[in-house]
Amino acid sequence: MRLTLPLPRSLAGQLFAMQAVLIAVVVAGYALFSYVSDRNQAEEAAGLQATSVALAVADSPSVREAIRTPDPSAELQPYALAVVRDTDVDFVTIMDPRGIRWSHPDPAQIGLVFQGHTGPALQGRTFTETYTGTLGPSVRAVTPVLDDERIVGLVSAGIRVEEISQRVRGQLTALLAVAAGALGLGAVGTYVINARLRRHTHGMNAAELSHMHDYHQAALHAVREGLLMLDGQHRVALINDGGRVLLGVEQEEDVVGRPVAELDLPAPLTGALLASEPRVDEVHLTADRVLVVNTSPVTGGQRRGSVVTLRDVTELQSLMGELDSERGFTQALRSQAHEAANRLHTVVSLIELGRSEEAVDFATAELELAQALTDQVVAAVSEPVLAALLLGKTAQANERGVELVVSPDSRLDDGLLPGSLPARDLVTILGNLIDNAVDAAQGGLRPRVTVTALTENVSRLILRVSDTGPGVDPDRTEAVFRRGFTTKPSGPGGRGLGLALVQQAVTRHGGALSVTSGEEGGAVFEVRLPLGAPAVARAAGGAV
Repeated sequence: MRLTLPLPRSLAGQLFAMQAVLIAVVVAGYALFSYVSDRNQAEEAAGLQATSVALAVADSPSVREAIRTPDPSAELQPYALAVVRDTDVDFVTIMDPRGIRWSHPDPAQIGLVFQGHTGPALQGRTFTETYTGTLGPSVRAVTPVLDDERIVGLVSAGIRVEEISQRVRGQLTALLAVAAGALGLGAVGTYVINARLRRHTHGMNAAELSHMHDYHQAALHAVREGLLMLDGQHRVALINDGGRVLLGVEQEEDVVGRPVAELDLPAPLTGALLASEPRVDEVHLTADRVLVVNTSPVTGGQRRGSVVTLRDVTELQSLMGELDSERGFTQALRSQAHEAANRLHTVVSLIELGRSEEAVDFATAELELAQALTDQVVAAVSEPVLAALLLGKTAQANERGVELVVSPDSRLDDGLLPGSLPARDLVTILGNLIDNAVDAAQGGLRPRVTVTALTENVSRLILRVSDTGPGVDPDRTEAVFRRGFTTKPSGPGGRGLGLALVQQAVTRHGGALSVTSGEEGGAVFEVRLPLGAPAVARAAGGAV
């Protein structure tokens, strides 16, 4: 039966186990190295100590005098025992040059031959060795006793290996205690660090983190909406492909780590990204897009950044504008149908009263009036989209009590507009300008809106809309084109987007938009759009 140890599941647990084993191996290796090193040092120290004792005994005058006596052991045995007691060595043996002992810790060994080597000492040298004698293995030193350059005896002092081992074991115990403390401290530190790592990784193991990273990358590239993540210093931490497209950031441009303020975004959009409070479904304009922005702060005891989602509603906004225009046309047709029904009832009633001539005159006058209005618009602006827009807006303005007229200066032939200037953008530009002008003029004295559409040098389209309203404060001419600016009460969906959309469309086509004060006190909005070389060529060809 095989015994398998359970492995930690989380990445933090695996790191903790690895670090604990690493610390244990390091501490054990250091303990073993220290033990071997300390033992060698202890043996070397024992040899030096034995050498010092042996040299001191050999140089003692009392030892040389005792050697000259008939019975050297009588004086040397007590002297050697006193030296052993005072110098912390295990034995001091004094012998004659032949190795016959004069002293020994065991008196029974006196007179017997010394067990060990004496050759180097007989040559006048002091040496150390490890030898097993009567007291067991010992580290000993042997030195000659000289009397007028003549060797008269030998001295050996030694320390038993067992005593050396006891000293090393004492040091090893202290070393193990320090090693255990280091291991415990390392384990506690490792546990604390890995507990923090476990919180950051939510207890996931390496495979789960790898899978999450793969899913994260796949989701970022698959989502068409823009996703932008900012850190606590409002720097870009992450941006997906959709976010790059919607914010106009080049794919090869490295924006990660850059502050949001350096991305050259419109000021309102930059302010929304830098805001600390959440933003929900805010509409913002870039150079060529209408974006819905949502921001949500990432918090965890402190501000860590925010997550921003971007949705492109440019097409939706354009369709809504077209829908509003169609709705206005429908309302205008409904009102005209109502008026036509009233006029028809009038004609029928005149006929029933036998007043046929008055009925014919009344019907003819109404037809001539409607036809005159259509002829006036079509004669001035034969471009079909703009002509239809002006006819519809004229009826819609009349319903609201505002007179909408096309100026005599207007002249815009069919086929003059290039394909690069789509009808949708013209409807956005002129429709919003007319709607704002009607709103401004409504309720005033003799309210009127004047529309001018013409070309300048066959290379530039000029659209001018003036009204008899209160006008625009000269100090606020720049602010009127920002999203959110309005002089009217805000509705459920918000206001102030019309002129911003006009500014966006004009900028997209390289044109210019300005506002001035009119002669009658109202505002005059003027749009200048380049027609381009194809339009000039068509105009020149038509003039030949």
